[in-house]
Amino acid sequence: MSKPDPAQLAQLQELLKTGFKALSLGDFSRAGECCQQIFAIKPDLPQGHFLVGLLGLESRDRKTAFNAFQSTVKLDPDHAAAWAQLAKLYMTEGQVNRADAALRETLRIRPTDPMVLDLVGTTLTQMGEHGAAQAFFARANQAQPNFPPFMQNLANNLVYHGDTDDSDRIFEDIIRLQPDSPQAHWALSSSRKADSDKHVEDMRQCIAGRGNDPRANAFYYYAIGKELEDLQRWPEAFDAFAAGAAARRATVEFDEQAEQQMFDCLMATYTHEWLAAGPAGNPDASPIFVLGQPRTGTTLIERIITSHSQVHSAGELQHFGLALRRLADYRNPKRFTAELFEAAAQLEPAALGKLYLQSSAKMRGDTPRFVDKLPQNYLMIPLILKALPNARIVHLVRDPMDACFASFKQLFADAYLHSYEQREMARHHARYRKLMACWRERFPGRFLDISYEDTARDLEPNARALIEFLGLPWEDACLQFHEQTGAVTTASAVQVREPAHTRSIGRWRRYEAQLAPMQDELARANVSSIN
Repeated sequence: MSKPDPAQLAQLQELLKTGFKALSLGDFSRAGECCQQIFAIKPDLPQGHFLVGLLGLESRDRKTAFNAFQSTVKLDPDHAAAWAQLAKLYMTEGQVNRADAALRETLRIRPTDPMVLDLVGTTLTQMGEHGAAQAFFARANQAQPNFPPFMQNLANNLVYHGDTDDSDRIFEDIIRLQPDSPQAHWALSSSRKADSDKHVEDMRQCIAGRGNDPRANAFYYYAIGKELEDLQRWPEAFDAFAAGAAARRATVEFDEQAEQQMFDCLMATYTHEWLAAGPAGNPDASPIFVLGQPRTGTTLIERIITSHSQVHSAGELQHFGLALRRLADYRNPKRFTAELFEAAAQLEPAALGKLYLQSSAKMRGDTPRFVDKLPQNYLMIPLILKALPNARIVHLVRDPMDACFASFKQLFADAYLHSYEQREMARHHARYRKLMACWRERFPGRFLDISYEDTARDLEPNARALIEFLGLPWEDACLQFHEQTGAVTTASAVQVREPAHTRSIGRWRRYEAQLAPMQDELARANVSSIN
C-alpha cells in the first residue's frame, strides 16, 4: 500500500482529531464518518482502528470493540492503550488468561499515559489484585493530577482497603474541582456518617442546577436519602430514596415477563432427576459459594468465613455465569434468561466446573478454600451442585421487608433492575423465595440456610455452625471479622469494618406507611415479614 503524501497525512491527523472530539461529545455518527474517511485514505492506520474500538465501546458494540482493538495491536504491537482496552474487555468476558496476557503486553511497553495506567488499575481490580491496582491508580493521578475520573478510581480503591480518611479527602477534592460530580458526592455520603445537612443542601443545589438528568439525579437522591437517615429525618429520607429509585428506573429496562419465564424454566428443568443423571462433575472442594439476595448479609457471612486462615475472599465473581455463557455459546446480551438455562442443562458438568476454576484462578488466592460471594448465584444452585459437587453453598435468609427495602434504597451498578419500583421489587422477591423453596425441597441438605438476624443477634453459635458446615476447624478469628484489612468490593465496604450489629433489623418499619405497596404485593404472594 502506498505511503500517504504530506497532504494526506495532514488530512489524517485532522480526521483523527475531529473523530476523537466527536466521540468525546457523544456524536457517534460524526465519529463513524471520520473513521470511514480515514480508512479510505489509509486502511491500516492503527489510530483509526483504535478510534473504531472506542466507538464500539461507547455504543455498546462489544464485538466491534474487540475486533478493532485486536486489529490495532496487530498493526502496532506497541499500542499500549489498545492492549489495555483488550485486557479490560477480556476480563469482563471472564477470559482471565487472555486478559492476563494482554496486561503483560501492556506492561511490556512500560506505559506512561495516565489513561493506560488507569485502565491497568481497573483491570487489576477486576482480577482482585487491589494492592497492585492502587499503585497504578496512584501513578495515573501523578501523571495527570486533578483529573476527577482518575481521582474517583483511586478513592474507590482506598474505600475498599478501609482507608476512608484519604478517600474522603479525594472525594472532597473532586467536588472542589468539579462541584457537580454525582458519583463523588454519592461515594462521600456512603463512606461517612452525616452530622449536619450541609452536604444535603449542596447536593440539592446540584440537582436544581442540572434539571431533569435522571442518571445523575439517581446518585444525588440516594446520597441525600442516606445522609437524611444518618440525621434520623425519616420521612425526608424516604422521599429521597423514592426519588432516586424513580430516576434510576427511568434509565433502565426491566423485563418482568422474561424474568418470570426464566424462573419457570429453572423450576421445570432442574429437577432431582436431572441432578442424578449423567456424568460426574469436577471434584475440587475449594469453592465456597455465599449467595442469596443483595443487601441481606452476604458480606457479613463472607467476612466471618474469610477470617479463617484457610479461606481467601475472591469477591463477587461473575465467572460461573460466564462459564455457562462460553460453553453454551450464548450470545444474548441479557445476562440470565430462560434461553441460557435451557442450554446450560445440556452442558458437560466436569467441563463447566473446570472452566470456572480455571477462569477464576487469579482471584482465588493461595489458601485451600475460597469464597465466591455473588448473590445471584442462587439461580445456579443446581448447576453448581452438578459441576462442583464438593463445593459448599451458604444461602442468606433475611426478613422479606427488610431485604426488599434494603435493595430499594441502594443504587446498584448494572444489576438488580427490579429493585427500583416497590411492587416490582416485591414480586421479584416472591419469585426468589419460591425458587429457593423448590431448591430446598429437591436438593435437601446440599446447602446451608443461615439467618442474617440470628447471626447479627448472636454471632458465636451461628458462626460456629457455619464453620462446621464448611468442614473447617474452628478459629476464634472468625468472631473478629471486622478486624480484617483486606479489600471489600461491595456496597457494604464501610459497614463490615465494624462488629456485628442489629441496627438494620426491622429498619423498614420506620417507613411502614410509605412501603404499603411493597407490603401489599408481598402479602398477595403469601410472603409475610418476620420482624
